[in-house]
Amino acid sequence: MNEELLYQVLLAPYVSEKSTRVAEKHRQFVFRVRHDATKPLIKQAVEKMFDVKVEEVKVLNVKGKFKMFGRRAGRRPSSRKAYVRLKSGYDIDFLTRS
Repeated sequence: MNEELLYQVLLAPYVSEKSTRVAEKHRQFVFRVRHDATKPLIKQAVEKMFDVKVEEVKVLNVKGKFKMFGRRAGRRPSSRKAYVRLKSGYDIDFLTRS
C-alpha cells in the first residue's frame, strides 16, 4: 500500500462528548476520514500512524445540514466518520503526539 495515501486517509480526530464517552468505555476512537476511505484502508492508516492494533472499524456517513445564511439557504458539506476499536492493551493519547 502507498504510504502517502495512508497518511491522507485520516483527516482529524473527531472530538465531542459522545466520542470521549465512547473512548473511555469501549476503547473506540473517532476520526474524520476521506469520503473514499474503506474499512481496511482506515485500519492500516491507524495502525501505521499510531503504532497500535485495531480490532474493528465502523464507518458512518454524516449528511450535511441545511442552514439559512441570512436570506439564502445553504448546506454544510457532508462528511464521513470512522469509529475505530483498539485491541486490549493499546491506547492512543492525542496530547503527547507530536
